Amino acid sequence: MIKRDVVFLCALGLAGSLLAETMRVQVQSGQVRGTPSFLGQVVTTLPYGQAVETTGAQGPWVQVRAADGQAGWMHSSALTVKRLAAQSGGAAVSAGASGDELALAGKGFNADVEAQFKAQHADIDFSWVDKMVKMNASPVQIAAFARAGGLKQIGGAQ
Repeated sequence: MIKRDVVFLCALGLAGSLLAETMRVQVQSGQVRGTPSFLGQVVTTLPYGQAVETTGAQGPWVQVRAADGQAGWMHSSALTVKRLAAQSGGAAVSAGASGDELALAGKGFNADVEAQFKAQHADIDFSWVDKMVKMNASPVQIAAFARAGGLKQIGGAQ
């Protein structure tokens, strides 16, 4: 009986370690949230290239642990399994992409796709979209908006 329990615990430990994977932050400032939701409180932010260990997943959200022990949830669009090399100085810096650009590129959006869409939909007024893109609400403002509107976080993966 004890031998079977030891084998089971070893198998369980091995399965858990197989699920763990090292990933890196691929955005300028990766937000680690307390819950798997864009409405979740930001626990910490991690810089571009920071390695994290994955410990779970829920929909498009990845549960991570940073080297300093900080743990929480990051959206998968902010992470990559590739090794990232940060370069300093020179033309590479001016050619770099912002975190928003990287997230959109991961979803198939880029300047060419946007230009093509605008050309095909010339009758649409995009000025309000451009204004909204420039808006930047703090986590406190987002939480207040959600409370005022009676929005509730149900589960995760939102």
